[in-house]
Amino acid sequence: MSLRQKLLLVALSMLALPWAGWQFVRQMEVLLRQGQEQTLIASGKALSRSLVAINAALPPPGSAVYVHDLTVPIAIDGYGDDWSTVRPYFQALGPATDAQKVKMVLGKDAQWLHGFVEVRDRTRQRADAHDPQAARADRLELEFSRAGFTRRYWLASAAPGPFEALPSGMEGGPLPLTITGEWQEDAAGYRIEFRVPTSQAPDTLSLKLVDTGEPDAIAGSEPMTLLHYSTSLARELEQFAPESTRVRLISGDGWLVAESGAVAQVQPRGETEAPSWLARWAYRWLIAPALQGTPALAQSQARLDAAESLQALSGVPAATWRAGSSPGDVVLVAAVPLIVDRETRGAVLLEQTNTALPLLTDAALKRLGLVSLGVLALAAGVLFAFATWLSVRIRRLRDGAERATAADGRLEGRVPLTDSKDELGDLARSFQQLLDAIAAYTDYLRTLASKLSHELHTPLAIVKSSLDNLEHQPISSEARAYVGRARDGIDRLVAIVRAMSEASRMERAIASADAEDFDLSEVARGCAESYRALAAPRDIIINVPDQLMPMHGAPELIAQALDKLFDNARSFTPEHGWIRIGLEPDATGMVLSVANQGPLLPAAMHGRLFDSLVSLRDGAGRGDVPHLGLGLYVVRLVAERHGGKASAHNLPGGDGVEFVLHLSGMPRESVASRAPMARR
Repeated sequence: MSLRQKLLLVALSMLALPWAGWQFVRQMEVLLRQGQEQTLIASGKALSRSLVAINAALPPPGSAVYVHDLTVPIAIDGYGDDWSTVRPYFQALGPATDAQKVKMVLGKDAQWLHGFVEVRDRTRQRADAHDPQAARADRLELEFSRAGFTRRYWLASAAPGPFEALPSGMEGGPLPLTITGEWQEDAAGYRIEFRVPTSQAPDTLSLKLVDTGEPDAIAGSEPMTLLHYSTSLARELEQFAPESTRVRLISGDGWLVAESGAVAQVQPRGETEAPSWLARWAYRWLIAPALQGTPALAQSQARLDAAESLQALSGVPAATWRAGSSPGDVVLVAAVPLIVDRETRGAVLLEQTNTALPLLTDAALKRLGLVSLGVLALAAGVLFAFATWLSVRIRRLRDGAERATAADGRLEGRVPLTDSKDELGDLARSFQQLLDAIAAYTDYLRTLASKLSHELHTPLAIVKSSLDNLEHQPISSEARAYVGRARDGIDRLVAIVRAMSEASRMERAIASADAEDFDLSEVARGCAESYRALAAPRDIIINVPDQLMPMHGAPELIAQALDKLFDNARSFTPEHGWIRIGLEPDATGMVLSVANQGPLLPAAMHGRLFDSLVSLRDGAGRGDVPHLGLGLYVVRLVAERHGGKASAHNLPGGDGVEFVLHLSGMPRESVASRAPMARR
């Protein structure tokens, strides 16, 4: 992975900025929601105080039986099919040990107050209400009260079918004299359906169940108020309700007493447009994904037993949020206790669909997105530009370090960026110090041969003269053998020193050689022909063209290089092998090659063959000319002096090695540059 890619990955850490902004927007939205909750709760408290102040017909204290408004005609037949719409609201009035033993529901239409009672009783004792045995039979006793008058009715029947319940006393004022109804049974128990005229409907009702099979399971209730939905109270609510808010008043048992308004969208001040679907979606899923409000509150129902209403009925205001009917909408619900004379008589529920928060958060998210994108683009651009600039400087440093030294170790230039004041400048200066040290050591190695040859002349002369003097002295034959061996060693050392001196002189001669125009093919062919006698019994193959191949350079240096290459090839070519000398033109000049049959080059030596003091030959035997690894080094110097290079490779067939000189020619000197040399 490149440096720019790594820095771009580092730039991804800037994504923490939009995340932090998103968290800030969410926190801001929480604060805004809390403010709106407090506002709506305050509106609910003000509304409840206003209802108390105007002496509105508020729900009475104590238990109540809710009277539903019937939307379908009721047939008095003892079956509950007509009550399917209100079946979820059956009130359990059984004993504390089994509240579901008796369930009752009341409903009214324009003329009648209908009642339906379900009793669970598997063992029944039947008798009509006017039968003297009715006191020992299963029955249901109802007690009606109105305007200070009270009447008790026995609901009993000796068999399924219609019945008539007579009151226990004749004085009852506006209460009915009799109750007619229908008695039906099944294996689980019996059902009683009855009705009374609405003009004679009681204000309170109490119920008592007598089960002769379970004397201890007699169920009775305190007088319960008949609670109706109040249209007059709904009109009063409408006067005090906030705009675009649905307000519902519930009793202490959660029954709906009055309702006003509808859940409508509330536009923020100064805004005329509704939030877009994107704003709604962003608010619903990015800002406020957790809405804890009760979804059932969105429906119109006779009884509200949601968590919000229960908390308000306990005397503590509540505020929650729920999802609205449209995607992205949110509804604020506030429940406030209705307190009269320090007693909680019910609760007021207020609901608003809020669009202010989606609009505000949408605007905040847009600004956050634009700022985040701008910052990310700026940061990425700056980091990319910095990474590019840094990588360019690093590549310059790399290229400069590669170009600073030549193949022979000589220092050809300085490393760039050494004047920089940053860490790359420190690195460049360290490289320069290292290259200076390498150049000094290379120069020392290059001049080591001439230094050694100079320093060894005197001690070798002393040892040789001492041996000469010793030979003129009378010594034993055994000692004379040792003297002969010492003289052989001195002769070898002298040959080595002479070879080292010749190599040093050869470097200087190559550097100062004069150039001329000559025919390279003639030089190559002449040298090759002269090698035949030296190479015998090896075969010499000459692939030199007959046409003129002009070259501007030093022909004696070319001949010396060919001598070195031929000497090297002869050393490794077996007897009856072959040596091939070739010459051909190429795009940049001439290609002079010497190939020989023999062992291949080691892979590790391909790049070092033409270095100084490098040799692949075995140690020379006694009396042989020492090989110091300077021959191919001289060949490289000749090639470089003629604007080319030297190389070596194994032959494709694997049967030998080929050394190649690419020659372009020595540069031509102008007349002005040669004139001073002529005067000197």
